Amino acid sequence: MPDFIVSSETAGERLDLWLARQFPNHSRTEVQRWIKAAAVLVDGTPAKPSHRVEAAQCVSVSPPEVVLEPSLQAEAIPLDVLYENADLLVINKPAGLVVHPAPGHPGGTLVNAVMHRCPDIEGVGGEKRPGIVHRLDKDTSGIIIVAKHDRALRDLQRQFKNRTVQKEYLALLEGRLDQPHGRITAPIGRHPTARKRQAVYPNTETAGVREAVTDYRSEAVYSASISHTNAAGHFTLVRAMPHTGRTHQLRVHFAWLKHPIVGDSLYGYKKQRLNLSRPFLHAERLRFMLPSSGESVEFHAPLPPELAALLATLEDLPPGM
Repeated sequence: MPDFIVSSETAGERLDLWLARQFPNHSRTEVQRWIKAAAVLVDGTPAKPSHRVEAAQCVSVSPPEVVLEPSLQAEAIPLDVLYENADLLVINKPAGLVVHPAPGHPGGTLVNAVMHRCPDIEGVGGEKRPGIVHRLDKDTSGIIIVAKHDRALRDLQRQFKNRTVQKEYLALLEGRLDQPHGRITAPIGRHPTARKRQAVYPNTETAGVREAVTDYRSEAVYSASISHTNAAGHFTLVRAMPHTGRTHQLRVHFAWLKHPIVGDSLYGYKKQRLNLSRPFLHAERLRFMLPSSGESVEFHAPLPPELAALLATLEDLPPGM
């Protein structure tokens, strides 16, 4: 642990600024992390980054050990590619496939698969998320775009930011909706106590809470016998059009309406009423402009077999029943 003595010439400076000069090969942000982690002691006591150093004070530093993240590896994972050109890939992602490496998922992701197909994509837009324009949850299936170079990435991200990309999902909901179509305008932010969940808030004044808007319309209403009860239940297939892209947006919005998505044990029933081990949520349609030509294109991904098979077991109810 190196020790430094504060000179009279530098007395009065902020601790983080003063310390950053002692470690010219490290950023001020990194130095601030050391201080907040109590790896920096001033006269034997932890201090804040804003602490003003005094002449003759002893500053002891024990930088945390740097743990290097493993580099991304290309993996020969099969991909269902709906479209490909020099700018991008349009992929039909299966449920269960994580989009990019993260804690707990260092490999076996969509990114690893794309790197095997397109080796030049490494580094496009970020080391750990090369080419990723938008996300789908691990257990959500359907259409996702991957950019092959930075210019295409910026163009596609701009389209998503400007809300000119048209997205449509199919979701099977618990119960029968009172309103067969409508708009949900309910801000979303991280749940105050459950780390893995998001929640609806009354407004966007709370830090981290952002506007979230979803349009929906009913496609069909079904009836089915519930396996662990003697009663029949109703279920509604909806087409959902999110205008924003918040984490878990559709799952949170429909749960907020008291009609959670079938198979979603995080926001819906802990004991599912239908036999489905993933949320019935599928990114079925995507419309956007090709970056190089500006041509408007639209892609569709059929329901995966497990979702189509579930629908086939339900009884389709005529309108009004």
